[in-house]
Amino acid sequence: MTVGMTGVLSALMLAGCSVLGTVEAPSGGEADVLAAAEDKEETEATGSGNRLEEIKARGYLEVATEPYFAPNEFIDPSKEGDDRYVGADMELAHYIADALGVECRIVPLDFTAVLSSVTEGKYDMAISALAYTPARAEAMELSKGYYYDEETVWYGLLVREEDLDEIQSAEGLGDKVIVVQSGSLQEMFAQEQVPAYKEMKRVSATTDGFLMVQENKADACITAGATAELYLEANPDCGMAIVPDFRFVVDESTQGTRIGMKKGETELLEEVNRIIDQMTEEGLYEEWYEEYSQYAASLGIN
Repeated sequence: MTVGMTGVLSALMLAGCSVLGTVEAPSGGEADVLAAAEDKEETEATGSGNRLEEIKARGYLEVATEPYFAPNEFIDPSKEGDDRYVGADMELAHYIADALGVECRIVPLDFTAVLSSVTEGKYDMAISALAYTPARAEAMELSKGYYYDEETVWYGLLVREEDLDEIQSAEGLGDKVIVVQSGSLQEMFAQEQVPAYKEMKRVSATTDGFLMVQENKADACITAGATAELYLEANPDCGMAIVPDFRFVVDESTQGTRIGMKKGETELLEEVNRIIDQMTEEGLYEEWYEEYSQYAASLGIN
């Protein structure tokens, strides 16, 4: 990988608007976003009521994703079209499409749009490192979990190095500005596991939250550990660090990465769960995760 290509990728990672068109997140939380999508869905046509058959009849599967979460989903700028969206989740999307006997089409969106568009039924499913939350379970069908690596999937705080002595856990955020990806599990952690904070800001992409901390527009970003580690390795002079010896508590109800589908599409849900069982039996996702962790490294993401 040339230095020029690494620079291109870094620019894409830092500027969420380059592909998605916007990085502005709504001021409301996830529940507001999903509730608005449900209200909109109730007033619009819902199609035949059997999306699985619709997918097979039309010959393609539309998958919504936010492609800034390596190694699950990210962009290879050396490729074109849907081929540039790569990662373990993108392999899963193609695996499902192949099992259904259809083409896979990737739809890149900011994360809140991923959630609302699937709730509305605009696209067939969301494959974007989704975790279980009660709000999502009420608003959409969630598949069984397909990735449970507790050593890899953990959540913590990214802060400026100069603030490490002051911010050693969530208890140290009482007078701080925190930033989270809107509609994410991290937002739920902020609401449930941070005793107090001065202000919470929401962004559409986690990397936008990293930039806010780096530019002194926020003091701490709640983030998935793997995403923060990849960012720090790609940007060694950014002046930030993960708070050591601190992790947010992830209970059983939030464990396991899942696929989201429109509420009521039970036949599609059952088929997706069957395909997940087959993939799990073959041990494929863990192989993809490792493969794309190395792939991301080769592109300069880590």
